[in-house]
Amino acid sequence: QLIENHGDFSDTILVGIQPRGVEFSKRILEKLNQISSNNIQSGNLDITFFRDDFGRRDVPIEAQELDMNVSVEGKRVVLIDDVLFTGRSIRSAMDALLSFGRPKQVELMVLIDRRLTRDLPIHPNYVGRTVDTILEEKVIVKWESSQSEDKIILINSENE
Repeated sequence: QLIENHGDFSDTILVGIQPRGVEFSKRILEKLNQISSNNIQSGNLDITFFRDDFGRRDVPIEAQELDMNVSVEGKRVVLIDDVLFTGRSIRSAMDALLSFGRPKQVELMVLIDRRLTRDLPIHPNYVGRTVDTILEEKVIVKWESSQSEDKIILINSENE
């Protein structure tokens, strides 16, 4: 579906949201580079200072590496994250993205969509799997090395 919508990706930038969306973004980029002859532009976006809970937590949020050596001005951007929960991280990512220019279009790709827990009206364009969960449950994506399997774990956060 991504290939159908973006063709040769000459006008598209894939942006992984730090920290957990970056690994998913890398894997998508690897697959696309096997198919496409174009050099697909990409970056990693740190949303730490754009979060609505920044400075309100007991434990400070640690900033992540920023790797945005591309301008998004007039481009089609696909934000990539592992799990869509409340939508607040995506809102923060959109705010952070605008500091790199004004994109023509922003789309969202997630591996897991927890569709019943949204606080904001944010919906993904591309979804790996939709999981109906309650607030007390937590979805954890574990990216493993090439020698072992990736895992998606659903746990009750009261029993952590």
